[in-house]
Amino acid sequence: MTQPTTPVIRTRGLTKTFTRHQQVVAAVRDLDLTVEDGELVAFLGPNGAGKSTTLKMLTTLIAPTSGTAEVAGHDVVREQRAVRRSLGYVGQGNAAGHQQRGRDEVVSQARAHGLSRSAAATRADELLAAFDLTEHAGRPVSTLSGGQRRRLDVAIGLVHQPRLMFLDEPSTGLDPQNRVNLQEQVQRLNRELGTTIVLTTHYLEEADAIADRVVVIDHGRMIADDSATRLKSGLGDLVSLGFAGPDDAARAAERARRIDGASVCVDGSAVRVRVAHGRDLAPGLVTDLAAAGTPATRLEVVGATLDDVFLHLTGRSLRETDSTTPTQTEGAAA
Repeated sequence: MTQPTTPVIRTRGLTKTFTRHQQVVAAVRDLDLTVEDGELVAFLGPNGAGKSTTLKMLTTLIAPTSGTAEVAGHDVVREQRAVRRSLGYVGQGNAAGHQQRGRDEVVSQARAHGLSRSAAATRADELLAAFDLTEHAGRPVSTLSGGQRRRLDVAIGLVHQPRLMFLDEPSTGLDPQNRVNLQEQVQRLNRELGTTIVLTTHYLEEADAIADRVVVIDHGRMIADDSATRLKSGLGDLVSLGFAGPDDAARAAERARRIDGASVCVDGSAVRVRVAHGRDLAPGLVTDLAAAGTPATRLEVVGATLDDVFLHLTGRSLRETDSTTPTQTEGAAA
């Protein structure tokens, strides 16, 4: 009989509070999370949601206020050294010294993890090649592009071949081309080497594109945990219809409300219908409305996005929240 495997990450009631201006602020609240070996999980949420604070607790950089967390089977409070040996961590700042040469930084990190001089050199060359950095290895870190420096950070985090890798906002500050390049490197690390990866991001497209699971966090609480595909399909497609006037729109809305599970909104001469499998239902709806004497003058069907999911769960857009919310609790933990 196959023995059940121990999750790479398991938290129960994990909580972190800070005191700011004599007030207690909860950065992370009662987080229950399980991550299995080989998963690629994205923590998605606006700045200040508690994403980075969660990673800092899991990597032993800060202690939880309450609750428990185990990483690679080790308690993050009682077995900090064992936890650190099992993981790699790339924070939001650059890990390498700006005046040091890239290869020298990787070798130094490998030596710090106990590799011999020759083994460290071999490991550095392997990682630099894997992240397309060989031709830049002799340059000072300060002369590398933002994308090259982030790839060097990931290479440094992998020198000891950890079972688990944490990436805190790995794409922040990168141009679109470098962002895509880094995302491809992260996916390759997960798929080809089997490294379990947990990353934080506020980029909707990044979480959608690369993660097996998306954990949505808001105000320190986990409000959703599923694949991006299931989160979006559960919300349904948005079918937008235009009509000759408000009276036709009102009559069309009444017929649309007969669709099982449909959410209908009327705005003047427009009707918006949010419903599962809306793309498939739209032709039949248009035909039915025309037969009833309220023909649609416009039809548009758009699949749900992760921002739509966040809006549905919280009542506000993640894009708007991210652009207006200061990094209050995250900053306190930095």
